[in-house]
Amino acid sequence: MHQSVLVLGANGFIGTQVVTALAATGWATPILGVRRPGGPSKGFEERLVDATNPESVANAIRGVSAVVDCVAGGGDTIVASAKALFGAVARTDPPVRVMHLSSMAVYGSAVGLIDESAPFQGDLGPYSVAKIEAEQLARAYPHTVVFRPGCVYGPTSPQWSIRFAQLLQSRRLGDLGAAGDGSCNLVHVADVAAAIVRALERPEVDRQVFNLSTPNPPTWNEYLIRYAKALHAVPVRRIHGRNLKVETKLLAPALKIAEILAGKLKMNTRRLPPPIPPSLLRLMGQDIRLDTRRAQTALGLEWLNLDAALQATADSITRAAPARAAPP
Repeated sequence: MHQSVLVLGANGFIGTQVVTALAATGWATPILGVRRPGGPSKGFEERLVDATNPESVANAIRGVSAVVDCVAGGGDTIVASAKALFGAVARTDPPVRVMHLSSMAVYGSAVGLIDESAPFQGDLGPYSVAKIEAEQLARAYPHTVVFRPGCVYGPTSPQWSIRFAQLLQSRRLGDLGAAGDGSCNLVHVADVAAAIVRALERPEVDRQVFNLSTPNPPTWNEYLIRYAKALHAVPVRRIHGRNLKVETKLLAPALKIAEILAGKLKMNTRRLPPPIPPSLLRLMGQDIRLDTRRAQTALGLEWLNLDAALQATADSITRAAPARAAPP
């Protein structure tokens, strides 16, 4: 049966890939839920929606079969958008299915092989707490599928690909020694989109939760070295502990303040070097490995080859670097 699928956050990193994947199915028509018009609409219908406003969301979901929730932002936005969405779909008839993107951040500081039944524990920062609250709202609605991806990378990933390329090319990251021996639960954005499409094809997976990560993830050191080679950012430096302390305790707060000030003054922030916050360093030392067997079995997923996908990501970022560095 043909479906009309509203993608909230359709102009974002993951949302854009989801729209492309849905358009390729032949059985789904993506509808782009965007805050502002003028994005890469690809010829599809756009619906202006404030994802944190219940009335706006209720208007946007009219007539759709399903919603893919790719809304990103800070903790307040995550919780407010979940309240607006699940308050709206609770009143739909027939029921609207929801594909909800959560995060591996809900597992906090857990270590070892973690499946979807693992408790939320340990060091839960504001982002993790917000994701957990949003998940609770999602799982209370019976027609929801929840995804907990790891570090979502790909050519336009601002967090795990573009920022890391800048840090590797500037030799601020490299071989971190013991600080980088944690597991790097990478998942390509195309694999995330494929999981969402597969779940939309299978109503029987409603109420389920799926971890998403490449099987047998590398350590962060292995990822950084392999990615640096793909970027031709060699030789790879050994980054000593004292350098990391300077980065996280002194440079990161200063860069964050500079970014805030530049934003208030409406100045170009693209030339500011990316910070390495303490939370990132903690993640790099955390030996948490997402168990993805449920997703592989229930959704029939086959993951992209990591080395090939890293090389394609590096090539795309290298080609786009001159345009990205230019002022707007």
